[in-house]
Amino acid sequence: MTRVIHTGDTHIGYQQYHLPERRQDFLDAFERVAADAVEDDVDAIVHAGDLFHDRRPELGDLLGTLSVLRRLNDAGVPFLAVVGNHETTRDGQWLDLFESMGLATRLDDEPTVVGDTAFYGLDFVPRSRRDELEYDFAHHEADHAALVAHGLFAPLVPDYGNVEWDARELLSAASVEFDALLLGDEHSPERAEIDGTWVAYCGSTERASAGERDERGYNIVEFADGEARLSRRGIPTREFVYVDVELGPGEGVERVREQVGQHDLTDAVVVVDIEGDGEAVTPARIEEFIAEQGALVGRVTDRRERATAAEETDVSFADPDEAVRDRLREMGLSEAARELDETVRASKVADANVADAVEERVRELVDEEPAALEPAEDATEPTDEESRADSEPEPAGDDPEEGTLEAAAESGADGQSSVGDFL
Repeated sequence: MTRVIHTGDTHIGYQQYHLPERRQDFLDAFERVAADAVEDDVDAIVHAGDLFHDRRPELGDLLGTLSVLRRLNDAGVPFLAVVGNHETTRDGQWLDLFESMGLATRLDDEPTVVGDTAFYGLDFVPRSRRDELEYDFAHHEADHAALVAHGLFAPLVPDYGNVEWDARELLSAASVEFDALLLGDEHSPERAEIDGTWVAYCGSTERASAGERDERGYNIVEFADGEARLSRRGIPTREFVYVDVELGPGEGVERVREQVGQHDLTDAVVVVDIEGDGEAVTPARIEEFIAEQGALVGRVTDRRERATAAEETDVSFADPDEAVRDRLREMGLSEAARELDETVRASKVADANVADAVEERVRELVDEEPAALEPAEDATEPTDEESRADSEPEPAGDDPEEGTLEAAAESGADGQSSVGDFL
C-alpha cells in the first residue's frame, strides 16, 4: 500500500489585504501540512502546483519554504510536485532548484515510483499550446499509477468559459492507465469517479479569496488492492467571520453593527455583505467598528451601491457596457485590445482569474493572430466582438503576475508534442 498527502495551491507569498500577517498565514498552512505528513508517516507529499503565489517569490518566502522541505527530507518524506500557472517562469522553475538540492522531485512523463505506485506529472500548459499536447507517458511496472496535474478540468469545475481540459478526454488518450488524477488550481475540494479512476482537487490550504468559505485542508490518498481510496482532512487556519446582513425598512448602520457584534472578531478576517431595503450604509464606518473589536481586517460590501450609482447617472443599469464600448471605439484601439477589454469587463469567473485570462489570450494572439495587435483603421465602426452582447471570455488561472506580456512572446510551438516537451 502507498499512502500520500495530496495538497496544492499553497500560494506561499500571497500578502492578502496587503497584510504581512496574511502572508505568514499561507506559509503556516504549508508548514501544518508538512507537520501532518511527518507525524502520520505518509509515504510522500504530492503537490499539485502553485506552491508559490508569484513567479518571483521574496527571500523570506523562499527561506520558509526551504525550511519546510528540509524538515520533510530529514523525516524521509519525499516531496513530489508539478508547476502551477502562478509560479511558472520562462526559464528554470523554482521546483528545479529544490530538486537540484535533493529536496523535491518535479514530476513529468517518466514514472517516479513511491512504494507500489508510479507518479507522473503534467505542469500547467498555456491554452494556446494545449491542443498539440499528446498524453504519452513512459511505461511503469508498479501496481498503481497516478497523474498529478494543474488546471481547470471538466466535469469537476463548472464551465463559466474558463474550463481548460476535459478529464475524460485526458484519461482516454493517456498511454498509461491511472488509478487517480490528482489536481490543483481549483481552490474547492472536488472529486468524481470517471470510468473507475478517481479525479480529485485537493483545494487550497488557505483562503485566497473571501468567497472560499469552506474549511481548508488536503486529501489523503491510499493506493491498495488495485484501486485508489480518498479521504479528506481539514487544517486550522485563521478565522474568517462571514456576516450576511439583510436590512429591513428603516434599518441601517446600527443594525449592521448589532449583527457583526454577535461574533468573536479577535484576530479574524471579517467579511460583511449588506443587502435589503434599509438605509444607506457607509462601509468605512462598519470597518472602523470591526477594527475596534480586535479583528485583523474587515471588508464590508454594500451590494446595493451599484444599483444606486446607476440610478444617479444618465446611463441606465441595463446598458453601461454599451456606453463603455462606444468610448472604446472612439479611442482607436486594436482589435486585440478591445477583445481583452471585453474579457476584463465581462468575465464570469472570479476577479482573481481575469488577469491570467488576459495573459492566455495574449499568448494566443502572439502565436496565431499577430495582425489583431495592429491599431484599428476605423475607430468609429464596432467590431463583431463589441456587437456581441453575450460574448464569452476565455479565462484561465488566477491572479496578475509581472512579465506576462514578455512571457507571452516566448510561447508557441510547431507540430505535435509529447508531455515531456512541456515540462
